[in-house]
Amino acid sequence: MSATITQGYLDSPIFGIVSKAAESLGVRAFVIGGYVRDCFLGRSNDDIDIVVEGSGIELAQAVAEIIGKEEKRHCNVSIFKTFGTAMLKWRGAEIEFVGARKESYRHDSRKPIVEDGTLEEDQMRRDFTINAMAFSLQKEDYGALVDPFGGIRDLAAGIIRTPLEPERTYSDDPLRMLRAIRFAVKLSAPERNFTIVPESIRAMKAMKDRMAILSQERIVEELNKMLVCARPSMGFRLMDETGLLDYILPELSRLKGIETVEGKGHKEILSHTLQVVDNVASAEVAAIAEGALKDYTPEEDGDGFVETVRTEPFVWLRWAALLHDIGKPSSKRFDPAVGWTFHGHEVVGGRMVPKIFTRLKMPLNEKMKYVQKLVTLHHRPIALVDEEVTDSAVRRLLFDAGNEIDDLMLLCNADITSKNPVKVARIKDNFELVKRKLVEVEAKDAIRNWKNPITGEYVMKVYGIPPGKDIGVLKEYVKNAILDGEIGNTFEEADKAMRRKASEMGLRECL
Repeated sequence: MSATITQGYLDSPIFGIVSKAAESLGVRAFVIGGYVRDCFLGRSNDDIDIVVEGSGIELAQAVAEIIGKEEKRHCNVSIFKTFGTAMLKWRGAEIEFVGARKESYRHDSRKPIVEDGTLEEDQMRRDFTINAMAFSLQKEDYGALVDPFGGIRDLAAGIIRTPLEPERTYSDDPLRMLRAIRFAVKLSAPERNFTIVPESIRAMKAMKDRMAILSQERIVEELNKMLVCARPSMGFRLMDETGLLDYILPELSRLKGIETVEGKGHKEILSHTLQVVDNVASAEVAAIAEGALKDYTPEEDGDGFVETVRTEPFVWLRWAALLHDIGKPSSKRFDPAVGWTFHGHEVVGGRMVPKIFTRLKMPLNEKMKYVQKLVTLHHRPIALVDEEVTDSAVRRLLFDAGNEIDDLMLLCNADITSKNPVKVARIKDNFELVKRKLVEVEAKDAIRNWKNPITGEYVMKVYGIPPGKDIGVLKEYVKNAILDGEIGNTFEEADKAMRRKASEMGLRECL
């Protein structure tokens, strides 16, 4: 790795403009942080952080003025006086400006006391050495790497290390413990894993109780970023190793271990769960590349959906994979005849999802309902594999899953794990049969997001009755008749079935 990189990165006109503006103000400016790191990793990055030994707001305004004159247009600057920062957008990039500063923390808060500082003091307060590197934008040494903590060395070795003692860094801001894990996950690639240095791991184990000062929202933000990585399991294993998992998601910690009775043990559920999460991540990326996954948003005016092709990983699918077996500890039973069973774990897990989302202050809207639905239904397609794949069973699965059927099937396929390759191959072959049947039934019966042809208003009109139990009975009868294939999915056949059932119930038509 070279100590100075400009070609393809710092030759962008914006850096020359920043250099010119800084010179006019008589201050020194530097590119710092993730952009510098990603230069050496060969990764694109449109988020550019500029640190200046002076006022970040004044430098941003000076840059905007130069852009305005050169491009003969107004360049808008967003100013955040509380934080002393400013941001502008230019040709697809977001450039944030901040004055160099030093920070100190109170023990009971992660909000820093901020004072003006030098570049070196600013680099000292950074989370990790690989994020503390800077490129000079001064004419005399344009592009020179300023790296007082050996970030370039750590980047080459695949190491996550704090600039200062890890105890100090993590005590000041305990969120950095999760960030260390997240960067290890994010930057790891098949050819090289990033690892956290042992002294940092020891500090995280010793200081996990400092997590108590963090908001749940900030914790979840880091979890979400880990989950959309290529190998999310790495992050959760590191959280388990450091003890952070017990604090953040104790429900996952309870999946650890194997219990043995009469020589019979069960699958280690946490390891299985993390394998499923990785399987989902890999399968989703492949499906996105093929344009095979859709997202559905409710229409603003109406009861339909707007369908779009998914282009980015869907974090809520990853959450469903993470929580899919969360109900197993509560439903675990030992049967001497068959060994360990987990009957109804999907229902138990589905009930746990709102509680987990509430504790973590995650959204309780359609996103939570999506995760809950997939957790509750994730065993249904697998159960079909073990039974005769009837049209009726497939219709009911389509009816219950709705627009989430494709994600559900992806999750269920990822859930097929075993050390026995013959068993895996057999289950996957049967699973393909279920998938083909789903396509056939959907094409024939249009059950996805099905609506009952018989409405409550229609029943009341035909029989002149007020709202009550009889209406629900008739609607449920018609629904089951259609899903079981006893009648076709048309209003005419549904109406005949309703009138037949109503006659049995003693209801008289008033039309």
